[in-house]
Amino acid sequence: MSRARKWLGNAGVVLALVVGLAAWIMLPWYAVLALVVAMVLWLLLTRSGRLALEATRIGIASLPQRWGASSVIVVGIAGVVGVLVAMLAMGAGFEATLKQTGNDSTAIILRGGSQAETNSVITRDQVPLVSALAGVARGSDGRPAISPELSQVVNMVTRADHTDANAQLRGVGEAAWALRPQVKIVEGRKFEPGKRELIIGQGARKQYVDQQFNDLKPGTQIELANQVWTVVGFFASGDSHDSELWADAETLASTYRRSAYQSITVKLDGKDGFDKLKAAMAADPRLKLDVDTTRHYYAKQSEQLSGFLRVLGIVIGSIMAVGAVFGALNTMYAAVAGRSREIATMRAIGFRGLPVVVAVMLETMLLALIGGLLGGLIAWLVFNGYSVSTLGNNFSQVMFQFKVSPELLWNGIKWALGIGLVGGLFPALRAARLPVTEALRAA
Repeated sequence: MSRARKWLGNAGVVLALVVGLAAWIMLPWYAVLALVVAMVLWLLLTRSGRLALEATRIGIASLPQRWGASSVIVVGIAGVVGVLVAMLAMGAGFEATLKQTGNDSTAIILRGGSQAETNSVITRDQVPLVSALAGVARGSDGRPAISPELSQVVNMVTRADHTDANAQLRGVGEAAWALRPQVKIVEGRKFEPGKRELIIGQGARKQYVDQQFNDLKPGTQIELANQVWTVVGFFASGDSHDSELWADAETLASTYRRSAYQSITVKLDGKDGFDKLKAAMAADPRLKLDVDTTRHYYAKQSEQLSGFLRVLGIVIGSIMAVGAVFGALNTMYAAVAGRSREIATMRAIGFRGLPVVVAVMLETMLLALIGGLLGGLIAWLVFNGYSVSTLGNNFSQVMFQFKVSPELLWNGIKWALGIGLVGGLFPALRAARLPVTEALRAA
């Protein structure tokens, strides 16, 4: 009967632990702060709390004597937090890069039902129809602020291993500069319409070399579609366009024999420009097209990969967390066994079960906090701002940087404390249940 009661008690603890961990991971910072304040007040203002604080002080004072075993907890949790934060930072960086590409003052028009530029076709006779729609702003010259564009995947030689990789060559119209004011020429000049001239984003410049493996610079000649193109400048945009090569849309279309465009980027006329443009487009049966703000469009493009990286990071972190929990359990069980006489003596002189449980838990979570801070620091130092590339929706390389944000570091700390909670709870319960007479006699 006692064995069944003990088993049910442990099962109840495990269930409460699972529910508590799920709630803990989802807690916002202000709720965690409230819990910390409540815990501090309990430790300072109640007799049980003061006893727990004193027992914690005794346990922490003995840490240097068993630092080798305690470092297992610190290193294990640091590894979990470092990997978790790095994986989440990859997804956050990719998402941030694409989200920065768009805004609410411009819109992108694609063929109806198309999810990306790669499977969109807009015929040339539809461009003037779009130009005349309500909601399309006009430039200082009185002309509609639109840029019919097409995208071509081309082979470029990578700097790292001199192999071919897919790069995105974007053909843009004359209004592209006004539509994307964040695109700035940092070296050289803009391409001239009608000429086979390229400007290259800073991200692409870092990743690629010419066919002779030389650095790209103004005047470099590159062969694309059996034609020689001249690099005339480099631009920076701080978004996904940094990974692209730009050229005149008409020149690109004639080189690759493209009779249609893939998208039209337009500047919206005022705050209600998008609604007016969408309504006008829906009212014209000749335009079987979809329109979206560039902010929303590029945000959607990032969802699949960033979501996958987020799930992958959590899965890998969870697997590593299991190992860290077992390491913490082993270390704290050994610590409780080694301090059995000390714990029994404290209980004999008035330290009840709750202060002992809290003391062991606080000690474990202190080690977990140190591990979490260490792992977060390593992830920030090594990965924050680290540039990588991946395949975008058009099967070309997209350059982006890892983004280790305060939010990700905070999530890593919560994971660390959650591991410490699990790793310290059962040894703490064992310490509280340890029969005083048996412990003193064994010691």
